[in-house]
Amino acid sequence: MDEYINIGRVVATFGVGGEVILLHSLGKKLVFKAGEVIFLEQVKGSYLPYFITSSKAKTNEESYLLLEGIKSKESAHRLISKQAWLLDADFRKHAGKDSPISLLGYKLYNEEEFIGKIEEVIEQPHQVLLKITYNGNEALIPLHEETLDRIDRKKGEVYVTLPDGLLEIYG
Repeated sequence: MDEYINIGRVVATFGVGGEVILLHSLGKKLVFKAGEVIFLEQVKGSYLPYFITSSKAKTNEESYLLLEGIKSKESAHRLISKQAWLLDADFRKHAGKDSPISLLGYKLYNEEEFIGKIEEVIEQPHQVLLKITYNGNEALIPLHEETLDRIDRKKGEVYVTLPDGLLEIYG
């Protein structure tokens, strides 16, 4: 089964020809090739594929997309606020190597002990939170310069040293 990764959402239309603005968290200027596919969530858990006709980067967080079959501002307007997803392989190809979201799917270790797989990356103003399942419970692990020991990108592993008692909160 294909795994979908949330990269952001459609935030606005642009112009009258059906272009949309994608706000994403991939950590770099994002330009898709014509023919690549992005999935927009119509209802929770239901993704519709949209083939990209053209794309250009606006900033490190925003890209303009022209999608196949979307030819007017009115048809583009119904896509506003839709969550945008990529298949895992496409996500890995487009994610900025140094962006926090690139850690999705990595194994998380606290002082060399495996504590869970990174299921979600939540970017806060002063830190990043890594969501894992620890002892059957959702756990949010802070990632900042005081907790991060190292990242092994080849093995897909993140090593942290967490404050005493933090993991006990989650059972």
